[in-house]
Amino acid sequence: MNADPLELQKFADLAHRWWDPTSEFRPLHEINPLRLEWINARAPLAGKQVIDIGCGGGILTESMARKGATVTGIDLGEKALKVADLHSLESGVQVRYKLIAAEEMAAQEAGQYDVVTCMEMLEHVPDPAAIVRACAALVKPGGQVFFSTLNRNPKSYLFAIIGAEYLLRMLPKGTHDYQKFITPSELSQYLRSAGLEVAGLKGMGYNPLTKIYSLNDDTSVNYLVAARRPL
Repeated sequence: MNADPLELQKFADLAHRWWDPTSEFRPLHEINPLRLEWINARAPLAGKQVIDIGCGGGILTESMARKGATVTGIDLGEKALKVADLHSLESGVQVRYKLIAAEEMAAQEAGQYDVVTCMEMLEHVPDPAAIVRACAALVKPGGQVFFSTLNRNPKSYLFAIIGAEYLLRMLPKGTHDYQKFITPSELSQYLRSAGLEVAGLKGMGYNPLTKIYSLNDDTSVNYLVAARRPL
């Protein structure tokens, strides 16, 4: 299974706090509108078949459904999916959640989705290239795939680990493993090897003084990638 048991346990221990915007998941709540609008601008979600890989508690998943998409969210975290399911019932936003690996889902529902999203996940798995291949298999010809992850360089170590986990305490210590960070060139190679074309690249920054996130052209720490499966 392409998952680290320690990573799964880490998120399982926090699952009950997923929808608390003041919790350890506060950064996800704050960046979600930026991610959502970037995705929706490139691939209007209304009426689309969408799958969210590594959906966790469903923050992005639900927001895409609110845009009018038919959304499936998959994850290997059982507790997180239970939280996602419960929140979906409470909010009235219809989402299909499944406890299944991306690779297994790709074998079952290849080419069924207009849009595939995989956010903040690649840096948590042993074999990110396999996840990229699964995403490429799931998307329809002409469809789009969106990723977000962390670059690997001294600046990203300083900002994403020392700054976010130890100084600002925005994330629990140990949330990220620097060795698992992925450079844009590495991710681009995974995409090309999986038969996808890179269609867009965007950076995401955080101002510790204003406490505001924004999209920009600086991909040195957090970045998003849009890819397309050729027709």
